[in-house]
Formats: sequence, C-alpha cells, structure tokens
Amino acid sequence: MKKSIGAKTVVYPTPVFVVGTYDREGKPNVMTAAWGGICCSVPPCLAIALREATYTYGNLMAQKAFTVSLPTESYIKEADYFGIASGKNEDKFAATGLTPVRSDLVNAPYVKEFPFVLECKMIHHYKIGLHTQFIGEILDIKVEEGVLGEKGPDITKIKPVLWAPDSRGYYGIGHLLGKAFSLGKEFLKEK
Repeated sequence: MKKSIGAKTVVYPTPVFVVGTYDREGKPNVMTAAWGGICCSVPPCLAIALREATYTYGNLMAQKAFTVSLPTESYIKEADYFGIASGKNEDKFAATGLTPVRSDLVNAPYVKEFPFVLECKMIHHYKIGLHTQFIGEILDIKVEEGVLGEKGPDITKIKPVLWAPDSRGYYGIGHLLGKAFSLGKEFLKEK
C-alpha cells in the first residue's frame, strides 16, 4: 500500500548541475542547481529553474546564455559550495581554485575541471511561481576525451553526482541494469 507524503519537490534522480554565467561586469560565476533536465529533442534543449533571488538569475536575464557543467564525485565539495555561496559576495572560482573557461559559442563560462559541459543559448523563460524556468538551446557539448567510451560519453567514467531533495544527500550513480529499448521487447506484441 502506498502512503501519501503530500506535494513536494522530490523526484529521482535529481541532477547536480553547475550553471555558469557572467555578470554585467564580465565576472564569471557559477551556482549549483538541481531543478533541471533535458526538455526537447529538436532542437536539443535543456531546462533549468532558478529563484529570482539568485545572482545567477540576474546574470542569465542579462546575458541570455548559460553553461551547465557536470561535477564529478571528486568535486562534490566544490559543487556544494557553489550552491551555498552567492557570487554577489564571493568569487567562487578563486575560493575553490577551479578554472573558469569562456565558452566559444555563448557568453558564459564553464568549469574547466568538470568533464562534461553543455553550452546553451537561452530561448525562453517562464515564471512558474517561486522559480523561473529557463530553456536553453544546447549549441554544443564539450566532453573530456578521458570520459568517452566507444559510442560517446561514458556515465561510469564521468561519475556525475545526483541529489536527494528529501534527505539533502549527494549520491553517485549505480550499476548498469541493461540496455534501453531492448529489455522490454519481450512484452511487445508481434505483428
């Protein structure tokens, strides 16, 4: 029997995204955000949701561009810091020793040390309530060669971080359960 726990912001998995923007003076900033994911195939788009109170919100509205860098398990402390400090008051790159890199496609920085980066041009934004959802068209994905497999990025080499909103815990990925679009074929009706 299922038990009702009420309307909450809980879903699994929840990504740990590090969103990169420039402020009006061109200072690079990053923040950790968990409300986001792929939202369209053609054109390829990513959605992130931010509170208006964040420094990144103002930067994104001004620049109309952002990046999403995926931190690895080894950078979890830095990713957590990016979510608890404000770029309005602190230089997050200086504090962590990580390196901002200017995207060559959009007016936004990404984190050099993180192996997987999406470069996005903002194409829409919608105020939903406390959060505004930003839709970014993915113009390019940059991936370190060391995390590539035979057919592209290898999730086991990237070691992305997941977040559990209810317990506020960070988690690594699990093991492979099987190949998509294959495991369920036994249930297809043959024609």
